[in-house]
Amino acid sequence: MNLSATDLDEVTAVVLAPNPSPMTLEGTNTYLLGSAGVGEVVVVDPGPDLGAHRSAVEAALADRDAAVAAVVLTHHHADHAAAAGWARQWGATLHAFTPALVPRDAEALLDGAVLRRAGLAIEAVHTPGHSSDHLCLRVPATDVVLSGDHVLGRGSTVVAWPDGDMADYLASLRRLAELGATALYPGHGPVVDDPDAVVATYLAHRREREGQVLAALAAGDVTPTEIVLRVYADEDPALHPAAERSVRANLEKLMAEGRVRRSGDPDGQEVGLV
Repeated sequence: MNLSATDLDEVTAVVLAPNPSPMTLEGTNTYLLGSAGVGEVVVVDPGPDLGAHRSAVEAALADRDAAVAAVVLTHHHADHAAAAGWARQWGATLHAFTPALVPRDAEALLDGAVLRRAGLAIEAVHTPGHSSDHLCLRVPATDVVLSGDHVLGRGSTVVAWPDGDMADYLASLRRLAELGATALYPGHGPVVDDPDAVVATYLAHRREREGQVLAALAAGDVTPTEIVLRVYADEDPALHPAAERSVRANLEKLMAEGRVRRSGDPDGQEVGLV
């Protein structure tokens, strides 16, 4: 695994964290944003708190003769935020949409806010769905959006119920499309060079999954676990717990729309078509 920094454009480099898994793909992408010669960078998603990863990030900083001005979290999940404590050790400010979800002191970075550091303007775009606090980050200088876990470089993301919300996720996908980015730099996987096509594919995938959930209910499945075993039968079983969270998010959306109801079982797990 290459732990050194890779330049993506004139203001962005990426350091791949050594935490590969079915959920993180090759690992978490930690981004360094900064104009050449300004002597500072913004670190986006420091990632897992691993010594080898920190050494790789700090080697990239030394190569650029740059200090860390700020650390920004796209969301609070551990594969992106476990190393948030590095911000204080670097003497940098830490920014997140919902500071209370972050295990370190952070300043709120709200929707539409612009962080002006490292010679750049970095715009926060609240894109809830994968998680309630998810941010995408738009960099007007390059017309690129850092998409966190909202859109991945390969495959699809998890809508992590109960913090994640399917209706919010779909609305956030449409909002991302409206930004008109020329590329997406995701939290996991390679650069997305055709954002419009990929977002359209994501929306179509969610429509397909919703149809499969409804078909499973029509076939007699009544719990999220049963639905997962039918809908995700061809997927790696290691992904089934995450898939169940997305199925629950689908069911919550369908119940809010009045298309599915709870069946009244004591555990509140069983559902059925209206």
